[in-house]
Amino acid sequence: MWSPLLIFAIVIIASTAEWHEEFGPWVIATKGEVWPIPKTRTVKDHFYILRPGFTIHTVRRNCDILKDAAERYSAIILAEARTARQEAEGRRRKLIRNNPLCKGTLQRLEIRMHTPCNENGQHWPSLSMNESYALHIKESSTIAVLEAPTVWGALRGLETFSQILMPSGDGPTLIVKCQTILDEPKLPHRGLLLDTARHYFPLHDILLILDAMSYNKLNVLHWHIVDDNSFPYQSIRYPELSTKGSFHPSMVYTPKDVQKVVNYARLRGIRVIPEFDTPGHTKSWGESHPELLTPCYDPATGKPNGHLGPMNPINPKVYTFLRSLFTEIVSVFPERYIHLGGDEVRFNCWASNPSILRYMEAHNMSHDFATLETAFVFNLLDILNSLDASTIVWQEVFDNGVPLPPTTAVHVWTGFWMFELAKATKAGHPVLLSACWYLDHVAGGGDWQKFYNCDPLGFPGSTEMMDLMLGGEACMWGEFVDKNNVHSRIWPRASATAERLWSWAPVDLENASKRLEEHVCRMNRRGIPAQPPNGPGFCVT
Repeated sequence: MWSPLLIFAIVIIASTAEWHEEFGPWVIATKGEVWPIPKTRTVKDHFYILRPGFTIHTVRRNCDILKDAAERYSAIILAEARTARQEAEGRRRKLIRNNPLCKGTLQRLEIRMHTPCNENGQHWPSLSMNESYALHIKESSTIAVLEAPTVWGALRGLETFSQILMPSGDGPTLIVKCQTILDEPKLPHRGLLLDTARHYFPLHDILLILDAMSYNKLNVLHWHIVDDNSFPYQSIRYPELSTKGSFHPSMVYTPKDVQKVVNYARLRGIRVIPEFDTPGHTKSWGESHPELLTPCYDPATGKPNGHLGPMNPINPKVYTFLRSLFTEIVSVFPERYIHLGGDEVRFNCWASNPSILRYMEAHNMSHDFATLETAFVFNLLDILNSLDASTIVWQEVFDNGVPLPPTTAVHVWTGFWMFELAKATKAGHPVLLSACWYLDHVAGGGDWQKFYNCDPLGFPGSTEMMDLMLGGEACMWGEFVDKNNVHSRIWPRASATAERLWSWAPVDLENASKRLEEHVCRMNRRGIPAQPPNGPGFCVT
């Protein structure tokens, strides 16, 4: 008769063996697979060899974006060839020259664009940019062809071409299978929010994040540049904002720094959307301009308690200041959209201020502070509209009943997000989703799957409502990250978000795990310190 303890031990061993068989000893990475997965792909067994003489060539149309991309990806391919040598030296070589499936040497990749880079506003990436492309590697030609309507599609196709290359196992050569890829993104806004106010990130790290974004076909850097904790944006008109509001004089982003970020992003087909959150999250503004904020009062004594709350919505000078600052912002950032924030406005300070209470009574607001917020946002939207800028707000602005222009996008980050998306789109507003992609909500290694399982179109609604879904953003809030851990926190979690926003394919976690294993190694070889996605494993770098 078996004892209960022995039975328990057998169950544990069996379950452990089952887990080991399913998940271990490691996920076997794919070779030559694409992240995010393309819309359609047909792969054949025949392949070509890429040798050191391989080139990327642009047919007829060219510009600085494409020239820079050709040089960048030529260097990436050369680095992959060096890695292929290391891998071949570490294993028994497998000669491919006499393989009957080998069609010979691929001579070059030709990029054929339908329109010039600078035609129809293509000089800068935008929400409406066309990122579609077609990649053809035929058995009958030693020239691969990348076709794209625009330079932005050419950039995405170049990234895909760089990902389908594989080590040959025979020295410093790569191989690529004959195939046809037809691809385009599911959603136009595929972003990453970076918070540089809770911790300062050196310029080098921001540029490295932009590199990684391009490797994942993300196309929006939402730069949450200022907040309560610091004001690192060095304003041209109001330099005192960063002089007094930043963590340290060395921890600011100068106009030259901002331009470098914007131009670096442009060359990778990435939009930079700045966020200057108001009327809350503005404590750092008050370090140099306390007159912009609301004096808070002690309810017991009726006297100021020394604290400052959100911006003072009844002070006309606030709007004069904001008009001047945002006039500068729209000239510094070429992007048409500006994120105005509007989240987590605490009403208790407004409720304690006698001047605000008298104003509300005189205007028959009956202590409805959401109405006061409405007045503030209305004035701010009027300023941005006069500057010909489009706006994005956090969902609280919409939830509080602020009458928004129909073009203002509502950014959903909390609550029952499917209901929030349905409510905002039913009201006719474009929407962005972030609620299920908060990268600071860490559940341990391998938690990319919870981000992958989130479907941005998984909310109830009509076709017209679905058409208002612009996309979404993975959010890297900065309370507990700095330059030492930000990259491993973002990647590969944001890679999961990127695939859900780009790809039309249904969720397949087993397939995604294998492809993500390859993609993380690929990012590691390119200098991105992404963390392992699936547990035990290795990368040849």
